Amino acid sequence: MTNTLSHPHRTPLHPTVSVITVCWNAQETIEDTIQSVITQSYHHIEYIVIDGDSSDGTLSIIRRYGERIAKVVSEPDHGLYDAMNKGLRLATGDYVCFLNAGDCFHEDDTLQQMMHRLYEEGKDTLPDVIYGETELVDSEGHFVRMRRLSTPEQLNWKSFRHGMVVCHQAFLAKRELAPQYDTRYRFSADFDWCIRVMKQSKWLFNTHLTLIDYLNEGMTTRNHRASLWERFHIMRHHYGLFTTLLMHGWFVVRAVWKK
Repeated sequence: MTNTLSHPHRTPLHPTVSVITVCWNAQETIEDTIQSVITQSYHHIEYIVIDGDSSDGTLSIIRRYGERIAKVVSEPDHGLYDAMNKGLRLATGDYVCFLNAGDCFHEDDTLQQMMHRLYEEGKDTLPDVIYGETELVDSEGHFVRMRRLSTPEQLNWKSFRHGMVVCHQAFLAKRELAPQYDTRYRFSADFDWCIRVMKQSKWLFNTHLTLIDYLNEGMTTRNHRASLWERFHIMRHHYGLFTTLLMHGWFVVRAVWKK
């Protein structure tokens, strides 16, 4: 399978994807993530790893793959989103994609499939956002379930009134539209970031593909209540208090009905 998309009558679409991995003391999970990136059949990848000065064997694993990683930073940071901002500042690709320790691309040709889907659209321009589905997996990489929230057919910035309907890892944004993460939020800055990206976006492309295997034990999962409180404030900022209260009322009704 070729790693470029070409057509005799059309400009090739082979944008560079800056894949950014943030990690800290992740020796149990980092290698799977690295392997899922460097084995991609799509070769227009800039791989960046930001390590938070790990004290375990994480950095030695990263160094083992040094020739396949474009940029490695290992130094103390001020939390996950500060580290992700470092990655953004280093990125030079057309798109940015965050794949943190434990998360993997769904298949070895995931990015290649994604670009072929884009090529089939028959357009010479690139979308502002590319998105898809996410599988939740356990620590052994075994399928657990699909995400609870359904990915919308047509995504826009108002879609997140219903929650984070697209997983952050399965949300690729044009680098030129990607702002820095708001580090005032400890657990949900990615929720705010995606909304801000979408507010600037005109074309959001649904790949209809499963893009990511997401490790079902992330920081937000471990801090669920604090994350929900932050998301309430983010929604109030972007959608207004009335809409936010209305949607949260609906969340409660839906949860009770399902029980």
